[in-house]
Amino acid sequence: MEHRNWNKNNIRTSLLGYGCMRFPTKADGTIDEERAEALLNTAKAAGVNYFDTAYPYHNGQSEPFVGRVIAKWDRSSFYLATKMPLWKCKSLDNAKRIFEEQLQRLGVDYIDFYLLHSLHKARYEKAKAMGLVDWLWQQKAAGRIRNFGFSCHDNSAGFEYILRDQPWDFCQLQYNYLDRDDRAEEISGDRGYQLTEECGVPLIIMEPIKGGTLASLPADAAAPLHALRPDATDASWALRWVGSHKNVHVILSGMSAEDQLTDNLATFNHFEPLSPAENAAVESVANELHRRIKIGCTGCRYCMPCPMGVDIPDNFSIWNKLGMFGQKDAIKAQWTTCFPDSEKALHCVRCGKCEAVCPQKLPIRDSLAQLQKELDAL
Repeated sequence: MEHRNWNKNNIRTSLLGYGCMRFPTKADGTIDEERAEALLNTAKAAGVNYFDTAYPYHNGQSEPFVGRVIAKWDRSSFYLATKMPLWKCKSLDNAKRIFEEQLQRLGVDYIDFYLLHSLHKARYEKAKAMGLVDWLWQQKAAGRIRNFGFSCHDNSAGFEYILRDQPWDFCQLQYNYLDRDDRAEEISGDRGYQLTEECGVPLIIMEPIKGGTLASLPADAAAPLHALRPDATDASWALRWVGSHKNVHVILSGMSAEDQLTDNLATFNHFEPLSPAENAAVESVANELHRRIKIGCTGCRYCMPCPMGVDIPDNFSIWNKLGMFGQKDAIKAQWTTCFPDSEKALHCVRCGKCEAVCPQKLPIRDSLAQLQKELDAL
């Protein structure tokens, strides 16, 4: 198993980390604890030593379940990460209660890696004003937190503001070979990665496979990869691309099935950084996928709110996934069962308010009409 040294406190993490947000579930939606525990034990036996959960995962059941599993392990043999759900914190006392509840749920007296969850600039400033950031540094000084950091869903400007504001022990970003443009509202991209190197802050990666979409590429788009390594999975390419960055210390993967774990272990048990030729192949795949984007929406949400309740960026996000990845059955399921009818493009009355404020000057009205036709036809 590939491990990375942190050059502080003798920390040595497995490059593959287990994300505890997507455990296998039963028909009623609860965690399939027998299968999930077997997955965790298999990962640990193979050398994975970083396990990442959070207060809201699996409707609040991830932390208690993880706590029951790790109670059977030597506490010094793994690193445990969890996060403060800031959107639930109405006061410092409320946050303190949640922190104590997390320790109780997990059955531990300290957290190895504790994060402020899902930061953007406004949420971070609210947490600071509440006194929560200072209080969590106090918990670190008391030994209840070993390393204090944050996960971020902001563009590079917002990320830089947060990153430079505290002596963070680490941070966590979304990063993959497709999401590299820092103009997007929730992605800091290549600039975000560069900032972590400049500031000397170790980096943990989430969404390396973009929620699974980079694990199942259209065959024609993936041809450059298959030509070089016919037997390598699409997911392995995405993981190797991320792991080839020197400041990446952990890559989180939410493995929900045995085949996913097996494939990821094969990738990291004999980890190989991308060669120049392989990196060029990945770049060509990314360029091809970007070429298939239906509309160049960055998700900035300047067009929102729509007077008719249309969630314009989310409509475009689904449409762009259809264009890039195909996967018609999955897109149809998302469109028909997961996306609220009240927020769909059909409610557009072509008032033009959105186009007047769009920084990209996109043809929003015509595009909404077109996407409704294409997605309804699936």
